[in-house]
Amino acid sequence: MPKKKAKQEIRPKRNLGHRTYYINRELSWLEFNRRVLEESLDLSNPLLERVKFLAIFASNLDEFFRIRVSGLRGQLTGGLLEAPPDGLSPAEQLAGIRRQLLPMLEEGTRCWRDDLLPKLKAAGIQVMRYDELKNKQRRLLRRHFEQEIFPALTPLAFDPGHPFPHISNGSINLAVVIDDPDHGERFARVKVPQVFPRFLRIPSEERADSLARLGLVEESGSRFVWIEEVIAANLDLLFPDLKVVASYPFRVTRDADLEIEEDEAADLLAAIVEVVGQRHFGSAVRLELDTSMPELIRQVLVRNLELQPYQVYELEGPLGRSDLMELLKLDRPDLKDAPFLPVVPNFLGRDESLFKVLDRRDVLLYHPFDSFNPVVDFVRQAARDPDVLAIKQTLYRVGPNSPVVQALMQARENGKQVSALVELRARFDEENNIVWARALERAGVHVVYGLLGLKVHAKMCLVVRRERGGIRCYTHLGTGNYNPVTARLYTDLGYFTSDPGVAADVADLFNALTGYSRKDTYDHLLVAPGTLREEIVRRIHRERERHLEHGDGYIAFKMNSLVDRECIRALYQASQAGVKIDLQVRGICCLRPGVEGVSETITVTSLVGRFLEHSRIYYFANGGDDEMFLGSADLMPRNLDGRVEALFPVRDAKLRRALREDVLFLHLRDNVQTRRLDDEGVYRRVVPTDGEPAIDSQAIRLANRGSWHLEEERH
Repeated sequence: MPKKKAKQEIRPKRNLGHRTYYINRELSWLEFNRRVLEESLDLSNPLLERVKFLAIFASNLDEFFRIRVSGLRGQLTGGLLEAPPDGLSPAEQLAGIRRQLLPMLEEGTRCWRDDLLPKLKAAGIQVMRYDELKNKQRRLLRRHFEQEIFPALTPLAFDPGHPFPHISNGSINLAVVIDDPDHGERFARVKVPQVFPRFLRIPSEERADSLARLGLVEESGSRFVWIEEVIAANLDLLFPDLKVVASYPFRVTRDADLEIEEDEAADLLAAIVEVVGQRHFGSAVRLELDTSMPELIRQVLVRNLELQPYQVYELEGPLGRSDLMELLKLDRPDLKDAPFLPVVPNFLGRDESLFKVLDRRDVLLYHPFDSFNPVVDFVRQAARDPDVLAIKQTLYRVGPNSPVVQALMQARENGKQVSALVELRARFDEENNIVWARALERAGVHVVYGLLGLKVHAKMCLVVRRERGGIRCYTHLGTGNYNPVTARLYTDLGYFTSDPGVAADVADLFNALTGYSRKDTYDHLLVAPGTLREEIVRRIHRERERHLEHGDGYIAFKMNSLVDRECIRALYQASQAGVKIDLQVRGICCLRPGVEGVSETITVTSLVGRFLEHSRIYYFANGGDDEMFLGSADLMPRNLDGRVEALFPVRDAKLRRALREDVLFLHLRDNVQTRRLDDEGVYRRVVPTDGEPAIDSQAIRLANRGSWHLEEERH
């Protein structure tokens, strides 16, 4: 051990805040989305699943431009307040984004045009060009256009008498050139209504005559054409007595990160309703256009949208590729992942309430492999149980037709005291949450909309029950939302406990959220804003000190994003002391692993597979007295400073061991779906070495769902 300390002392001192030790946040996110794109290129994925990943890649980019790129634009025009750890200016980041993104867009185009499109055709799903259709098919589509689409179209002219029309966020549009015999060439815009699907079915030639008489489009079959091509081919009906010279598709992305002046808002709900209504009117941040568009039309758009050249992206093929997700609705199970049925652990399937189970043991569920039904049943049982006095719950993204919200309303009808904190500022779910907040209020639930300046992101449900021995509290805490739909798509962890210490902390946190409590220290939970960052950093340093003395320091984190400078610096210091650190970061990672003298003992992997990895696990070996925390918080400034977050301990040693071995370490050993980050900031796919078994962690967990549970009860 003295030799270790001597070696540590002669190492050159490094400035751990130096920009070269950090990867840019935005460029790291683009690398994550590249990994999503790679899933669409992966021949081992079923064909329609590959289409799905290409759609997700496009959808992710839309949100990236609406939020992150628009934010950089704001910094560029309004002045940068604080440089990121990597030191790149807003202009440098915008240039880097474009430079990194252009090859990815070209790769996405090739993937669709040269790979997916031919394979779909071979599988009986044709997405055809309009000029490939037969005359009978065109006539039938024209009839359908006249009857169904034409009435919804509104061509908007642009000339000295007509101002440039507003182009709504994310819509597909046609820039139409008209030859007016009195005025020469004119420009008009036709918006493709978003109430229609992007794909129109093409009628079969055999049925064309009979369908034409009825004016119907065939509902069966798997041959499609893009709706904008049908509109473009029938523009003469919109501009009678004029010659349509040409039309060109384009699409605008707008700033959707509109700020709420919360300190000036007397009514937070009213302020958010107003802001959500303005989302389609934010400033333009990206113009996508077809490569066929001539320079003159392009300049008309660029000038009137007040864009710079670097904000224009030319694409070959369809714009708005997130709409490819519509093809997933086809009934082609042979081209999709095999369906599976989430399991309910045996000890929860007995004819007894969850409260009786929790009298004996804590319960850990791993979604989507474990069913989300026990979480819904927990709230439903509480709503019906005559001994339950109160339910308190946070709601962030619950989705439509939420059974959890329905159960809360039923609980109020049954005379329970029910409090729900509905986070109205959950981005792009604001409208849905406003609807639920109003419905809960009408049912008599005490609804809190959140805190000024903070989003409530913690996932908590507290049930207060009167029992023979007195009042007892039962708690559910999770890493993901109370949403049964996403619980089948995302990997998340849910933890039930009757631990009175944890329940006391959760109760105190609810009081801080709904009242004027100023409590900011907790016995068991790590809470942000407040002590979460401090407690994580303290435990990293504890592992460092342990390693310097005993040589057995170990840290393993699994999360969505790692951005926070202070946490990264602490991990660097632990690595300099020799602590082995395994990080699995699905998305953004600003830490640079493998740097000599800084992060040599740190390994960073990212896992993108069938399910969106959404769990957060923070594990510290602590010399055998290990600690593990779960929760909804990533190590990002927005989580640690701008959100209410709660990491909770897994206090049951048996559950902690099962979670460590059968979830965390299994994912860290994955050599099929993971990529490893190198010191240059490049992700490389991990492949099994000679003789090494292939480990696909999601597939293993899917094949063995339910088998990792501890059936023995805690005494």
